[in-house]
Amino acid sequence: MIKAWSLMRTNGFHKKLVWIVGAILFAAVCRAQSSVSQIVQAANPQKEKISLIVIRADNGAALFSRNADNPMIPASNMKLVVSAAALHYLGSSYAFQTQAGLLRKNLVIIGGGDPLLGEPGLQGSSAGEIFEQIAKTLSQNGISEVEDIILDDTFFDSNRVHPQWPPDQLNRWYACEVSGLNFNRNCVRLTARRVSGGSVVEIDPPTNYVTIKNQIKLISKGDSAVGAYRSQLPNALVVKGTLNQSAGFDVAIENPAGLFGALLRENLTSNGIQVKGKLIQKYIKSDPQIQILCRFQTPLSEVLNRSNKDSLGLAAEALVKTISAENTQGKINGEWPHGLHLIERYLQSLGIPKDQFVLKDGSGLCRENRLSPRAIVMVLQDMAQKPCWPVFKESLSKGGLDGTTMKYFKEDKYRGKIAGKTGYINGVRSFSGVCQTPQGDFLFSILTEGGSSQTRNKINEIAKAIFDGRW
Repeated sequence: MIKAWSLMRTNGFHKKLVWIVGAILFAAVCRAQSSVSQIVQAANPQKEKISLIVIRADNGAALFSRNADNPMIPASNMKLVVSAAALHYLGSSYAFQTQAGLLRKNLVIIGGGDPLLGEPGLQGSSAGEIFEQIAKTLSQNGISEVEDIILDDTFFDSNRVHPQWPPDQLNRWYACEVSGLNFNRNCVRLTARRVSGGSVVEIDPPTNYVTIKNQIKLISKGDSAVGAYRSQLPNALVVKGTLNQSAGFDVAIENPAGLFGALLRENLTSNGIQVKGKLIQKYIKSDPQIQILCRFQTPLSEVLNRSNKDSLGLAAEALVKTISAENTQGKINGEWPHGLHLIERYLQSLGIPKDQFVLKDGSGLCRENRLSPRAIVMVLQDMAQKPCWPVFKESLSKGGLDGTTMKYFKEDKYRGKIAGKTGYINGVRSFSGVCQTPQGDFLFSILTEGGSSQTRNKINEIAKAIFDGRW
């Protein structure tokens, strides 16, 4: 009897032990599988709002969703929608083109909206090599002087400044003007240095197009704090602040086509080609007598890379206006309203409800933009199902390898396999893209508002949990 009772108790103990172990394992599995949800639940709903969705790339099946239909401020995630629309309307083989030619004795430059014109490695080894090539072409054609330099920047309209961008940020590189003839990201780089008990400010590229009024104060302790401020005169900058060690920064200039023309004139002169007349900006490209001498091209794929990997706002805004120009008779006056209207049509063609997006610019700098996470992943899935997917995917920043996510996802299992577009403006952080896992590709969009400095880390942890299949 005792033995029988002991055996019964032992069997019961084993059963209880198995149940306890099973319960622990089940709880652990549940905790692992719900890790995305746990991270989201840890947010303070009074301050930090998080909306997200994860879907399979192959069939669109939703794997995890929280407030996915809520339109939120996307910041630079807006660039994903613009890039997809550019591939939709322009095609992956599209190339931006800038032309140089002669009209009688005048040198004509016809802009094609290229946001990377002068980018080292595209039109030469340095920003100024494009001018060297134009001078060389003129010399090879026996031309030692020209009358006027005519700049045609009418591929885009004359509204170079977005009306809803913060006025106090228009001299920043990320809010530069958008022209039909861009150059050097429409910025110059200023470097302030201590020299012989005083200070000097150097301009790169060197040009007389920009003038400097130096109001810098020297200090012997502490960090330098130097900035450039616009005055009432175009491109007459006031540089002020305190300088200890050298300080360099980019400044957006006014009328980028004028900068291109001034630099061209200065370089032609230094190469022995006289410019006898003036710099003129006007529409002229339809004149049949123009003799094209040389062309400079930038593939759309390069522009997508700079837009998405490196978050270059000028690239995204140029895409919006190019979509407009290429769908306008005469291919002129590409504009924000028309380009954004066409992008809206693209989104609606995917079945995205109109109440899930508001489009105001291409870069995401405008705080009036709205996108829902579902709208973003529907765009990503559309790209994933098309032949242009490799081009689009390559434009995304690869975690641990390049672009804005280079410093994240450095662990071996994540490096290069979590790719996407980050976004940041004051109070807004976002991340959308693709996790390339052994189980297939998962598309995701994570949008947040009202977060803290820790929100980016939280977003990254969510992306890792998505990769690990813990939703």
